[in-house]
Amino acid sequence: MDEQTRYEAVSSRDARFDGEFFFAVETTGIYCRPSCPAVTPKRKNVRFYPTAAAAQTNGFRACRRCRPDAVPGSAEWNVRADVVGRAMRMIGDGVVDREGVPGLAHRLGYSSRQVQRQLNAELGAGPVALARAQRAHTARVLLQTTALPVTEIAFAAGFGSLRQFNDTVRQIYARTPSALRTEAGTGLGIAVRQAGTTGIPLRLAHRGPYAAGDVFDLLAAGPVARVEEITGEPGRRTYRRTLRLPYGTAVTSVDERSAGNWLDARIHLTDLRDLTTAVQRLRRLLDLDADPYAVDELLSADPALAPDVAARPGVRSPGAADAEEFAVRALVGDAAAGALVEEYGKALDVPC
Repeated sequence: MDEQTRYEAVSSRDARFDGEFFFAVETTGIYCRPSCPAVTPKRKNVRFYPTAAAAQTNGFRACRRCRPDAVPGSAEWNVRADVVGRAMRMIGDGVVDREGVPGLAHRLGYSSRQVQRQLNAELGAGPVALARAQRAHTARVLLQTTALPVTEIAFAAGFGSLRQFNDTVRQIYARTPSALRTEAGTGLGIAVRQAGTTGIPLRLAHRGPYAAGDVFDLLAAGPVARVEEITGEPGRRTYRRTLRLPYGTAVTSVDERSAGNWLDARIHLTDLRDLTTAVQRLRRLLDLDADPYAVDELLSADPALAPDVAARPGVRSPGAADAEEFAVRALVGDAAAGALVEEYGKALDVPC
């Protein structure tokens, strides 16, 4: 996609490209998603970036109106098998936060310098900047949806120090952590007491239409006992499952019914440092980063499929929250996998 095409997408506020690229305005120092409702800037003042991290690295801060850090990710990273695609999936899973750039490079089979060079060349930002952008988004979510102490949020989001946390939030959002929290009207006291029982509320954004009913039908067709379940009537169902995470375990729930381009979810974590990893694994499971417009365009080219595509927009294919679990289910089937869980499964650290 050339820059003129990108500018036309910005001018028309085309939400199909949210997460595919970002644009920044030199005169304001702000970067946005393509569908930002603000007045379209003059072409000469606009710069384009492939990732939010690239815009942040070049000194731009996130727009307060469109919240570009909250858009769905690019569908490319779920399908590409090259080093950049694999690196993006690992960064999303928190590998840089836990193991640093050397750990990421070791997993990829490259040197740290090679990984840095390839990510910078294609994405305009290295692994540290990409992980930093993700940490900042996690911090904003925790600040605006919980009343956890700021110190806990800083380390839960993956920052190494409170100073680093404060500096990053100020640079990316042009506000202090306290101002971000006040802006969202997060209540104090009661939210802390409820954190262990209600979990962290999240909105998992998706691009374009999302056929939640079809996805939940597939998830309900073969749940593994004691790992996942679906309750409620069609149209109002809730999917719940456990997650095995680097620092502990989690119980997640996702509602079928939604009031917008997102799915409402709650995540109960035994260790807040796992929040980013848990969110990314849920996104992969529910195929939230898919590009339904590209999928529908391709399938509609087949005369036999075109009527079904038109009648059921946004059909997705559920992925996997745990690669090892998926491999076992593929080999032995869902029923036998349930028996294996019963015999060999690990009990939750904190029952929920």
